Order: sequence, then structure tokens, then C-alpha cells
Amino acid sequence: MNKFLYTIMKKRLMWLVLFSTFLAGCEKLDQAPVATATKEAVFSSERGLELYANSFYNVLPSANDVHRGDAMADYSARTQVPDFLRPGAFGPRESSGWDWGELRNINYFIANNNDPALSPAVRSHYMGLARFFRAWFYFDKVKRFGDVPWISKPMAVDDPELYNGRDPRALVMDSVLADLNYACENIATTDDDTRSLVTKYVAYAFKSRVCLYEGTFRKYHTDQQLGSSADAWLQEAVAASEKVMQESGFSLNTAGGAENAYRQLFTSQTPVASEVMLAAVVDPALSVFNDANWWWTSSTYGARVSLIRTFVNTYLKEDGTPFTDTPGHETMLFSEEVEGRDARLAQTIRTGDYKRINGGTPVPAPPVFSYTYTGYQPIKWTLDDTYFDGGSRNTNSIPIIRFAEVLLNYAEAKAELGTFTDEDWAMTIGALRQRAGITGGLETKPQVADPYLQANYFPNISDPALLEVRRERGIELALEGFRFDDIVRWERGELMEMVWNGFYVPGLNQPLDLNEDGVLDVSFYKTMPANPLPGVTYVNVSETLSGGSPNPQRLSEDTHGELTWLANIPRVWDDKYYLYPIPERDRLLNPELGQNPGW
Repeated sequence: MNKFLYTIMKKRLMWLVLFSTFLAGCEKLDQAPVATATKEAVFSSERGLELYANSFYNVLPSANDVHRGDAMADYSARTQVPDFLRPGAFGPRESSGWDWGELRNINYFIANNNDPALSPAVRSHYMGLARFFRAWFYFDKVKRFGDVPWISKPMAVDDPELYNGRDPRALVMDSVLADLNYACENIATTDDDTRSLVTKYVAYAFKSRVCLYEGTFRKYHTDQQLGSSADAWLQEAVAASEKVMQESGFSLNTAGGAENAYRQLFTSQTPVASEVMLAAVVDPALSVFNDANWWWTSSTYGARVSLIRTFVNTYLKEDGTPFTDTPGHETMLFSEEVEGRDARLAQTIRTGDYKRINGGTPVPAPPVFSYTYTGYQPIKWTLDDTYFDGGSRNTNSIPIIRFAEVLLNYAEAKAELGTFTDEDWAMTIGALRQRAGITGGLETKPQVADPYLQANYFPNISDPALLEVRRERGIELALEGFRFDDIVRWERGELMEMVWNGFYVPGLNQPLDLNEDGVLDVSFYKTMPANPLPGVTYVNVSETLSGGSPNPQRLSEDTHGELTWLANIPRVWDDKYYLYPIPERDRLLNPELGQNPGW
């Protein structure tokens, strides 16, 4: 095990032991806790500040949060329609997320990190970390709820200000930006071999994410009356991205070539240091694992998320042209449509010669219909050995921020500003596509808008380059937890109503060889054949199931066509879904909070 990583994780464990006692003694958050470690002991030494700062990492998403992050997305077919999208199934009583414990912890540190015994540089570094995590905390809150109270001090539990109303989004986000600017300027750490620490360039990368989100949200949500400030946020996103691109030393991982460089980022135990900037790091020696294989392969444990065909169609061909320009693509069989495509497709879902290791032996592994509903079964987060499929056993570290995202943030912000050049294209979208084995269109922006993207995704976008930036973002960051946020900021919530469609089925009772290994894999039926073939999975697509209930698995043209899943369960987008409701129990405690529109 990496000795430095062991030291970091040990320090974080020490934090849990020390500061759970340190803070538990507080009746008021502005009083010194009664514990074996006094406030003076903590804030008068660099060691004390370091230990305290380790607690801030609780604000970051866990490994499981990240790899499951796109379970609710337009391209994700899953076992059940999320309650959030079902009419009448979600409201203030079901809402959650109005929790403020981590903020109190951060604000207490900020208020007390002022001991003159420490040098200003040391205090500023740790203050930068505290303000970075406060910005992360508040960014999550604003994305979810819009207007929220801005609290910048460690309030006492009986402070009447705790019962104030919410502050305007503009005030809160200006405060978030001030925190991020301070963090970028004052965090002293510029490199971290473990990729588990927040550094100066991690702060800049996160700033690019925040500013792109806020700039595009303000541009497209005209009802928020913040549109006049959108460009200023987008310019901040460009500047923060440039800082990372020009100074940080990070680059796209190309080790392993086009056929492996991408997926390697998501299956490596040690974060790929060239590209991964921050990760949820695993370590078997400390029993730190995640459950990616269990969640992404189990027929019962996870949500059985699979990609839909409308999205898979957006992956380009190797020559850089749209797959949907290919005559007859609508009726191509799965084994044909996945050939000659952007190499990321085969590193995101099971295709072609994908194999799993069972008892040490590689075995062909086509899509399996005990898991997938569409045929497009993800492998992005899973390890190939079936040993990892049961329980929290995964030994792959999970990227939280990587350099590829910064390139995408830069490209999108410049495209939105109208300043995106051919040079910008080549070093962002072109570079990402080159890494994926695409050979054409790498140096210059496209001049013609793709009609498929316009018809199915972005009917109001006419700029060919911006359309391609959005295509690229969807593909490069697929299943990494960005998609719903992107849909929200682009004001494209209607995409959540998209049909959950799967691959094309030419007819009933026609067994298919999905990976062209000479073995038949799956067949679709309305009446089960009298003599089923051994080894073939038979999938019922009749109108009703044996008990008389509607069958959620059907074919779009009854006896042939695309697979469809849960088409009988309505998903109706309402603009109120762009913000979550304030939880009912919290409004009962503080009626001044009000409620978001429509809820």
C-alpha cells in the first residue's frame, strides 16, 4: 500500500476519533467544546488544523454516490421509474437534503482559525480548504433547492437567525464564488500523489464546474431574471479552466491506446495520475472498498441501469461522422451497430468480444437479460472478475474530478460565449475524440448541425459546435453523475420523458448472437417455444404477463422493433422539477423558508 496514502487515511481516522468527541461537547457552536482536545490546542498548531481539515472531506460524495450518480438520467433505463418523475409520487413529504451539520463544522473552523501563533500562510492555506468545502456544500444546496439561507458563522443552537427565511440565489452564489476564489488563491498544495486531497488545481477545476453550471443556468432559465450575469459566470469558467489546462500538468490518459485508455480511468485501483485530479480512493489494507460490481451486475441489489438506444445512437463512427447518417441504422442488429464506433462505446457497455473472468478463466460475456432491459449493459464502473459481483468488494478508485471534465467545461463555456475557435476545438473536443480512436474532424469545428441531435435532444440549438460539445459531454461523462444536472441547467427537463428503448429485434422467436461468437444468446417471444434452445435466454414481450398485469417489456412494433421498457408507466416532466421541494418537516420547524414554485 502507498505509504503516503496510508498516512492520510490514518489521519482521517484520527479525526473521527478526536473530533467526534471534540464537537460533541458543544451546546452552542460558538463555545469551546468540553473534551480532551481543547479549542486552543486545535487552532494553535498546524497539526491541529490539519486534523480538523480532514473532517471537511465528509462533504465530498462517496464512491458509491458517484458511480450511482446517473441512476436518474434521460439515458438511464432502470427497474422502476424514479418517484421524483412519477406524477403524484413525490412532494415535500418525500423530499430530503435540507441538512446543515457539515456547514456548522466548517463555519466553526473559519471563525476560530485566527491564532497569531501560526503564520498567516499556514492559516490561509487551511482557511482556503475550509472555504473550498463550504463552496462545495452550498453548490449542492443551490442546485437542489435554489434559494437557501447563507450562513457564514457558527450559530448557536438557539440563535434566532436560524429561523430566518432563504436568501436569493444570486447572493448565495456570489458568496460561493468568493469562497472559491479565496480557495484557489490560498490553498498551498499544488500536487498530491494519492489524488485524495484537495489541491489548488482541484479548486480551480471545481470552480470551472460551478461557474459553467451557474452561467448556463442563468442563460437558459430566463424566469430567474439572472440572465444578464450569465456571461460573467461563463468567463469565470473559462479562466478557471485555463488555469488548470496551462499550469497544472494534468493531461488526458492515453496509456493502453484507444481500446483501453478511457475505461482504465474507472477500473484502476490506483487513480490514473495523469488525468484523475480527485478520487474516492480505495485501499484493501484498510478495508476501504465500494460496491460498483454488486450494484451494476445484480438483478436485485441495484437499479439495473442500462443505456437507451436514442443515446447510444449519439456515439460517432470511427471516422468522426454521425452513426445516424448511416442508411438502415434504425434496423441494424446489436452485433452490427456497435462495430466501427467511438471506442468509448465498447468501454462503457458490453459489446463485441467483451469477456468476464470466472474462476480465473476469461469467458465471453454478451449483454445478459437477467440484468439489462435494453441490451446496452454498462461495464464502465465494473471490474471484469466475477469475484467482485457480490457485496462491497470493488478495488477500483472512483474519480470525482478529472482533467477531461475541465476540457469540456472550457469548450462549453467558450461555445456559449461565442468565442470558441478551431484551436479551442482541437485541444478539447478533438483531443477527447482522438483518445477515443476517432480519426476525422479533430482539428476544426463542424459547420453543419447534426439533425439527429437537434431532433432528439436540442431543438433550440443551431450552433453546430455547441451541439457537438453537448454530444461529447454526454458521452465522455456518461454514468459519472453529471447528466441530470446538465439537463437542469440547459432547461431540457423534457428529456426525462424519453422512451426507454433498447436494441432492434428483427422478429419473435429469432435467437440472436449478440457478440458474434457463434453462440446464440437471447430470443424474444409472445408464446414460449415448445423446444427452447439450451443456453438461450427467453424474454417475454407479450401484452400481458401470466397474472394478467401489463408486461413492461415490449417491442415497439409489436412483433419486431426496438425493445421498450416501462412504456406503460407515465413520466411527465413539470417545470417545478428543476428544483426540489423544501422538505415538509423543515418548513414546519421554520415556516419562513417558504416553498419552491409548484410544490
